Amino acid sequence: MKTITRTTLLIAAKLTAACAVIGFIAAVVLGPCAAAGEDNSAPAFKKECGAKAKVADEADSIVVVGSDGWLFLTRELRHVSVGKFWGDGAALVSRALKPDRADPLPAILSFHQQLKKLGIDLIIVPVPAKCLVYPEALSDKITPGKDGLPPRMDTAHQEFYEILRENDIEVIDMMPELMNKRLEKEGAMYCRQDTHWSGRACIVTAQRIAEQLKNKPWYKDVKKEKFSSRLEENYLIKGDLWQTLPNGARHAQETLYLRFAGTPDSAGFEPVAPDRGSPVILLGDSHALVFHAGRDMLARGAGLADQLALELGFAIDLIGVRGSGATPARVNLYRRGRANKDYFTNKKVIVWCFSVREFTESSGWSIVPVKR
Repeated sequence: MKTITRTTLLIAAKLTAACAVIGFIAAVVLGPCAAAGEDNSAPAFKKECGAKAKVADEADSIVVVGSDGWLFLTRELRHVSVGKFWGDGAALVSRALKPDRADPLPAILSFHQQLKKLGIDLIIVPVPAKCLVYPEALSDKITPGKDGLPPRMDTAHQEFYEILRENDIEVIDMMPELMNKRLEKEGAMYCRQDTHWSGRACIVTAQRIAEQLKNKPWYKDVKKEKFSSRLEENYLIKGDLWQTLPNGARHAQETLYLRFAGTPDSAGFEPVAPDRGSPVILLGDSHALVFHAGRDMLARGAGLADQLALELGFAIDLIGVRGSGATPARVNLYRRGRANKDYFTNKKVIVWCFSVREFTESSGWSIVPVKR
């Protein structure tokens, strides 16, 4: 028995060494992207995103037309094309107004540390790029596999999220769930004709955030409220990208699956109002406002804030900015705390939700005080 064991261990050791050599050769020959598990089609796809964004920029167009009525934001395609967006090379790929505000990492780490001193957790929920969840709608060179899934090509984002986690910051990476649900019969995870994710994505994301928050020790002590929901499966929208196209280039208006949250009243249905006394703050760009704020945000009562209230059982606080969720959103948080010295007293967590394109396409990442 001892001879067999030694022989087996010797073979195993040789196989392990061989695998290590093969892995090293793969890393050298194929480069860091292949070694990290990035699909071989990713570099070509990112290059195509950059080329299409450049053509649109030169034509002064904010939209790139894909197949089957899909429309993509030019700036988002440019962001996807640049790769690594932090560190020494950040200023080379960022559109920040000042080079010292190009790198998002120092600002995020500062924000986290300031909140930590106040006893407030930070959860970052980046909104993945539409073109990475539905790449075949932009490029005829991408073919989904037999499972209906395209390759995952956001390796730069994954690397950045790991850096944040190493610095004790919670990150909810929605990419896997949005990809897995991208072909569900209830509807796509993104609007075809609008910049934003869909009402379905708001539901899926709220459920994922709520799952994490319900594990927090303070959750059980928050007073709960029973909210109702109402489904609308064919809600007609006028997407912001759709509206930029000339009439002859437009497909029929898009309809979406929305879940409205609120309380029944004499008028029919009243959405959940944000609560500044809530222990949870949803901070972000327009992805925190779409389907919630009404008018140019497409609907009222069916956005991420509404879905979170429904899932958690209590209303949340909301600071959403129609422009950038990078620096302006944090400035608005500071102003709110400055106007009310007790504002942060009962706060437990800030959920910071913004589009990944903010990493390079915003005006910059400034270090902003949380509290005076």
